[in-house]
Amino acid sequence: MDIAYFTKTLEGLPLDKAAEITAGLGFDCADLLVRDGHAVSPDRPEEIVKAAKLFAAAGLRIPMATIDSTRPDTAASWLLGYCGEVGIGQVRLGFWRYDPSRRWKEQVDEASRDLDGFERLAEQFGIQLTIQLHGGTLHSSGALAMQLLAGRDPIRIGAYLDPANQIIREGSEDWRLTLDLLDRWFCCMGVKNCGWFPGAYGADGQRAWHSDWYGLDEGMVPWNEIVPHLAATGFTGVLSVQSQYRVPRQQALDKVRADLSHLRRLVAAAKEQNHE
Repeated sequence: MDIAYFTKTLEGLPLDKAAEITAGLGFDCADLLVRDGHAVSPDRPEEIVKAAKLFAAAGLRIPMATIDSTRPDTAASWLLGYCGEVGIGQVRLGFWRYDPSRRWKEQVDEASRDLDGFERLAEQFGIQLTIQLHGGTLHSSGALAMQLLAGRDPIRIGAYLDPANQIIREGSEDWRLTLDLLDRWFCCMGVKNCGWFPGAYGADGQRAWHSDWYGLDEGMVPWNEIVPHLAATGFTGVLSVQSQYRVPRQQALDKVRADLSHLRRLVAAAKEQNHE
């Protein structure tokens, strides 16, 4: 499996610096975020080619990119075309947000039509597109994502699981159930940890609760169980390590180093266990 660094933390930095930092953290590949304010923005899709060259010069592969597109339009086509050109085999799409003022079925039908178009683009450019489990969307859980994935070619449209998103959002499921439901499409997993903590009582007498991001070995996601399962089942996709810490960048990067070390220890132990 590929352990990639999600470059969101590197917002505002030039590509060469982003590549240097990613390599310095100890990663050998990256999940390249294409977003306004980042080294590669959607209005300059040709920068994807430059990114591939600069990251390669730093000894890094880019097996995966993340974009925010939810419409299979010309702009999305350019982004996906450049990804295919440089060998980025997997691209995470944007989020189909749930609007509680509208009927769920109507929204699912619209998202499905969008995905029909994306599936054709994936075939055209020889890449795989993914839907990430994320709060506030039509695909916050495995059960909901199934409504969008059923009947689709898993070579072209895959599932991007995210256990931490599910724990602190509305998509909570037993992680084994999520993996079972989406097994056919499962090709990527977001790696981070999180948890809840109690706040103060309000004037109405109700205690508030808050969520935050924690170190990989500190939060509620049982990575010590999930990683061995992935190794035992032969998962060969991408693990995208995400630094969502609400701290200054340098402090966040220090936390990422610790997370990567912990993740690699878990992977090594799981592989050793499988060979016994």
